[in-house]
Amino acid sequence: MPQGFNIGPVTIRFYALIILAGALLGTWVAGQMAKRDGKSSDDLWDILPWLLLGGILGARLWHVFTPSASNIAAGTTTAYYMENPIRILQIWHGGLGIPGGVIGGAIAALIYCKVRRISFAQIADWTAPGLLIAQAIGRWGNFVNQELYGGPSDLPWAIFIEPQYRLPGFAAVERYHPLFLYEFILNVLGALLLIWVGKRFKGKLFKGDIFNLYLVVYPVIRFALEFVRLDPSPVAGININQTTMMVVALLAGVFFILRHTVWPPKPNAETEILTPEAEAELAADVGNAADGDFVEEPELDSEEIPALDEEVEDVLDENEEAVNRELDEKTAEVEDALEELGQSLDEEHAELEDAAKDAADELDDQNEARLLDGPAPAAT
Repeated sequence: MPQGFNIGPVTIRFYALIILAGALLGTWVAGQMAKRDGKSSDDLWDILPWLLLGGILGARLWHVFTPSASNIAAGTTTAYYMENPIRILQIWHGGLGIPGGVIGGAIAALIYCKVRRISFAQIADWTAPGLLIAQAIGRWGNFVNQELYGGPSDLPWAIFIEPQYRLPGFAAVERYHPLFLYEFILNVLGALLLIWVGKRFKGKLFKGDIFNLYLVVYPVIRFALEFVRLDPSPVAGININQTTMMVVALLAGVFFILRHTVWPPKPNAETEILTPEAEAELAADVGNAADGDFVEEPELDSEEIPALDEEVEDVLDENEEAVNRELDEKTAEVEDALEELGQSLDEEHAELEDAAKDAADELDDQNEARLLDGPAPAAT
C-alpha cells in the first residue's frame, strides 16, 4: 500500500495529510459548537496552529517515552531516541501517542487562553467533540501505515497486513482485527454523545463539563480496545496506555459526580452555563427590579457580536481621546493662570520693595535735618 506521493524532491505522506484533515474537520465541529452557543468560532481557528504544535509535540514525546513492545524488541527504545535525537523528528515513520497529544494540546490551549484572557473551560467544551472527530480521522493514518492493528482474526471485516509490517511471531498470519476502524467508529459515536449531552442538559452543565466527560468517554474506549491491541506499550511491566486511561477515566468520573453533588462550583461567568430560558428569567428579574417593566431584548446573531464589540471599542477609544483632549486643555489653562499669578506677585513684590526704600530714604533725611538744627531750646 503506498504511503504517500512525491512532488519533485518532496515526499508528501498520507499520514500527515490525514492528521491535517482530522484537525481541520475537528476545528469545524468545534466552531459549530461555539455558534450553537451564540459565539464566534474565530478563537477556535486562531488557536488551531498552537493546538497542532502542542499536540504533535506531546504525542511524539509520549511515544518516545512509552515505546511499544515491538519497538523495544527492535531496539527502538527511549535510550535509542536519546542517542539519536534526529529520529524524534521523523514522525512520518509513525509513533504518535494520543494521550501525550491531548496533554500537549491542553497545555498549548491553556497558554493561549491565558494570553488572550478567554475561558479555557469554554474553549475545552467546544473542542471536546471535535477532538474525538480529529482522533477518529487520524486513526486512518494507522491504516495507511499498517500499524496499531489488533490480534489475528478471521472475521469478514478483518484486514490484510503486508508481511513487512507484521509483528515478530506473526509472519504467517495475514488477517487481523482492524483496531483503527473500531476506534474510528467509537470515537465518532463518542463525539455524537458529547454533542447530544451538551444540547440535552445545557441548563444543568457547568463550563468544563463536556471536556470532563471527554476525559471519561475516550479513556473508556481506549481502555477497552487495549485488550484487542496486539502491540501494547509496557512500562515497568504494565500496559502504560491502558493503565493511564483507567486512572484518567476514574478520576474524571469521580470529579464530575462530585462537581454536581457535594462540591458544585459557585455560579459565575467562568463555570455557569445558562439556558435561554434561564437567561430570559434573569433579565426579567433585573428589569422588574429596576422599573417594574421588562421588554425582552432582541436576540443577536452570532455574526453581529464581533461587530458590536468593535463598535463598543471604537466608542470607548473616542471617549478616551475626548477626555484626554479636555484634560490637556484644562491643564494648559491652569498652567497659564499660575504663570500670570506668578508674574503679578513678582510685580507687587517689586513695588513693595520700592516703597520700603523710599520710606527709609525719607526717614534718613528727617534725622539729618534734626541734627543740623541743633537741640531744641529749654522750656521756661
